[in-house]
Amino acid sequence: MDIARQPLRNRGRLVRGGVAAAALVVIFLAVASLKPSVPSVARQTLWVDSVRRGEMVREVRGPGTLVPEHVRFVTAVSAGRVDRVLAQPGQMVQPQTVLLDLSNPDVQIQWLQAEQQLTAAEAQLLTLRTSLNAERLTQEGAVATSRTAYADARRQATAAESLLRENLVAPNDAALAKDRAAEAETRYRVEQERLALMTQTLDSKIAVQRSQVDRLRAIASFQQNVVRSLEVRAGDSGVVSDLTLQLGQWVLAGTVLAKVVQPGRLKAVLQIPETQAKDVTTGQKVAIDTRNSIIPGRVARIDPNAINGTVAVDVALDGPLPEGVRPDLSVDGTIEIEHLRNVLYTGRPANSQSNSTIAMFKLTKDGNYAYRVQVLVGRSSISTIEIQRGLSVGDSVVLSDVSQWDNAERVKVTR
Repeated sequence: MDIARQPLRNRGRLVRGGVAAAALVVIFLAVASLKPSVPSVARQTLWVDSVRRGEMVREVRGPGTLVPEHVRFVTAVSAGRVDRVLAQPGQMVQPQTVLLDLSNPDVQIQWLQAEQQLTAAEAQLLTLRTSLNAERLTQEGAVATSRTAYADARRQATAAESLLRENLVAPNDAALAKDRAAEAETRYRVEQERLALMTQTLDSKIAVQRSQVDRLRAIASFQQNVVRSLEVRAGDSGVVSDLTLQLGQWVLAGTVLAKVVQPGRLKAVLQIPETQAKDVTTGQKVAIDTRNSIIPGRVARIDPNAINGTVAVDVALDGPLPEGVRPDLSVDGTIEIEHLRNVLYTGRPANSQSNSTIAMFKLTKDGNYAYRVQVLVGRSSISTIEIQRGLSVGDSVVLSDVSQWDNAERVKVTR
């Protein structure tokens, strides 16, 4: 039986296919073995600084405002309606300057009622003192009468005893005279004790009523002061601030009606990030930038609490204030923390943290490439940072944000 043979052209196709597949594998391996291209960056777009050794000043900076050191809040003692506004914000005032006139009929009535109660209590005190003195005088008369009766009874008893010895009077009459003398003596002693007790209680009763009068007088004085407070006065010398009330407006007791500030006595309140505030202490030097001038100062107080990630630092301003400085002016403050001597430092890279290991790009001597290096940094300032390991004096490093080159070990720098 004959077997049919395959055509020779089919074998040629298989050979050519195998050759093409082998070529594709070779090309794939060649491409995979290629290294990624080096990224490039223009030199003028980089922020470059050199590593130096010497003195490094640690500073922290924060925004803030100028606020008065002395602020007097003028509050409403009682509720009332605004009848007159006699001062305007920005006006210079003295302690007795009237800012507002309020009215409240209920306050007037309460004062009149307190005065009425005081008058009634004073009348009761006068009546009580008169009646007690009259009772005391009556009792003094009773004491005098009993003393006279006692003296007469004692004389009668003495005479009866003498007559009894001569048998000129009956023994019963002599005994009766003696008993009457004893009774008169007892009555006299009782009346004396009653007078003494009355004298003691007289002072106590008058003192109780007098204390009641004093309490009512204090209440009446308080109500009178409340009435006087309806005429709102500044209470201090300075400039009126935050006086925004309108005629006819009703205010409640305790409402802040205005503020009186002393413009010549200002301080700066800076908001320092809580991560940097740990190094701030009282007495440190501060430079306050008002955009027009620099005012020297010192840290006077540090708020113990952090609010919204910042700590409030009060700065006392030294020396006279320049012209144009006023309350609520926005400022920037730089606090000098310490001077580090003979340390290795450079400019502070973007997004760097103190006491950590960060990646930095160090430029070659010809400046054509920048290589990634691991650098251990220490203490930091606003614009500088301490180098502990990884760089040497004279090295040039890139301070710009290098996050876009996280996967690159070197960068080509073009001119």
